[in-house]
Amino acid sequence: MADQALLEVSDLKTWFELRRLGFFRIGHVRAVDGVNLSLRRGEAVAIVGESGCGKSTLVRTILGLNKPTAGSISFDGHLVEGSPRDLQWYRARVGYVQQDPYGALAPFMTVDQILDEPMVVNGVRDEKERQRRKIQAMEELKLTPVEDFLNKFPHMLSGGQQQRVVIARAIILQPDLVVADEPVSMLDASVRVEILKLLQNLQQNHNLALLYITHDLSTVRYFAERIFVMYAANIVEAASVQQLLDSPSHPYTQALLEAISDPDPENASHYKKVPPGEPPSLLHPPEGCRFHPRCPQRIAGVCDTQVPPLFEKEEGHTVMCWLYDTHAL
Repeated sequence: MADQALLEVSDLKTWFELRRLGFFRIGHVRAVDGVNLSLRRGEAVAIVGESGCGKSTLVRTILGLNKPTAGSISFDGHLVEGSPRDLQWYRARVGYVQQDPYGALAPFMTVDQILDEPMVVNGVRDEKERQRRKIQAMEELKLTPVEDFLNKFPHMLSGGQQQRVVIARAIILQPDLVVADEPVSMLDASVRVEILKLLQNLQQNHNLALLYITHDLSTVRYFAERIFVMYAANIVEAASVQQLLDSPSHPYTQALLEAISDPDPENASHYKKVPPGEPPSLLHPPEGCRFHPRCPQRIAGVCDTQVPPLFEKEEGHTVMCWLYDTHAL
């Protein structure tokens, strides 16, 4: 079915036990705490939230690098679980673009070896086929002339070129899904737009599902179809890009949009309204809504005591906020 989810995350929790002196149990860091999301084949979805909200832990759990505490992950109708060997089929169908391109590339390997390795590990034995895929990926990522780059080591490349190699490696096995974790946050502003355009072209040309992780809402609007807003380990709002930009509903989403930089120099001195305080500790999250200590619209006696469910504001637009309860409070 065309609308069947390629990736389905259901009530996912990833908690890390915290101990003192190795054996005194302090509690659990609730890095991901009941997340639900889905992604269709060929769809681009963004997860947005500030540092420390749980985005990277969510990504690592989806990739199988962290073991979930509870909940499930399904890919193309198959449950993602088991040992690293059991998950090899899954990792061959999911590409990963890391945040730090230099740290993601082995410094002692050439570009040729870096791109060759995933194919060898996953059983692409035909040398001509491996060479064809390398040339195709590098040409798509504008690493041309190809022969000038194949024998270079990562330190011989610029930051933008390193990230292109990371992306080429992510697509070399012709995956169904690419997960991009803050792929431009460590790059110069001059190359960020170009890298995002390359990702967009790859997604459209190969019908790739793309899960894009970022803290910057301004980069999302250009190619994501849906946005999930994450705060303190929860998804607090989910909507299409147009719905969310036209009608941001959760007070945290409104604050994120308010904080986007304005390129107009005449507005440079305009005071940005940002919520007071800091994100809560995920070791001891607050009672009720986790945003209520910073929320200017909190309802006393409700937001600080009761965890809000997801309310459907309109079709395809859900909000985890008591302000959208249709019943009298």
